[in-house]
Amino acid sequence: MAKLAQIGNSKGVRIPKPLIEQAKLENVEIEFEIVKDGLLLKPVKTTLRQGWEQSILDAYADSSSDKGEGLLSEFLDDSDLDVDVWEWEL
Repeated sequence: MAKLAQIGNSKGVRIPKPLIEQAKLENVEIEFEIVKDGLLLKPVKTTLRQGWEQSILDAYADSSSDKGEGLLSEFLDDSDLDVDVWEWEL
């Protein structure tokens, strides 16, 4: 059994590590929901790869104003591939 403890102007509860691991609450943002019999803690659901494209552009943006789009276009440009020497199987 746990009791609420004073933490500054708030109250808190210590949750044993095995419960945190079992509930998959470690190192995640937690959402609180008031339910009929108390309070429910659950991890915030995030969409995988949310914002990944902008993150990549930001990470590889050079000092110019192209925000990395030049790098992305260069990566996606296959015009220099010598496709004539490739063997195609149908």
